[in-house]
Amino acid sequence: MSIKLRHVPPRLAAGAFILNSGLSKRGLDEESAAGLQAMGANAVPQLKDMSPQDFGKLISTAETALGAALLLPIVPSGLAGLGLTAFSAGLVRMYLKTPGMTQEDGIRPTGDGTGIAKDVWLLGIGLGLVIDALTSRKK
Repeated sequence: MSIKLRHVPPRLAAGAFILNSGLSKRGLDEESAAGLQAMGANAVPQLKDMSPQDFGKLISTAETALGAALLLPIVPSGLAGLGLTAFSAGLVRMYLKTPGMTQEDGIRPTGDGTGIAKDVWLLGIGLGLVIDALTSRKK
């Protein structure tokens, strides 16, 4: 196995969560895809240029691939961590940029923002995997 035992719990938790999210988005109806796209465009304005159906396919495929990469032990933890860090940084940016998600201080979540603010744990896992890969000595 190419991953460290200490990487298994966070990779399993994040990977299963993200894989399930990606699989559940397969075949999104246009209204649901448009809602996700609008939120995503708060973080990445270029997403507005896509059709909602294309965005739905993109997000489903990206989440499914990332979840699988985290679950497969043949994918090095540093690489899986980079993917998770990039993905979760986008989620955190979306949370911070979407009106009504944060309280007046711009950080603490409102009731509506709690569901997205919790994704900060994914960022922590991703950064932990990357930092461990960068600082571990090879035997």
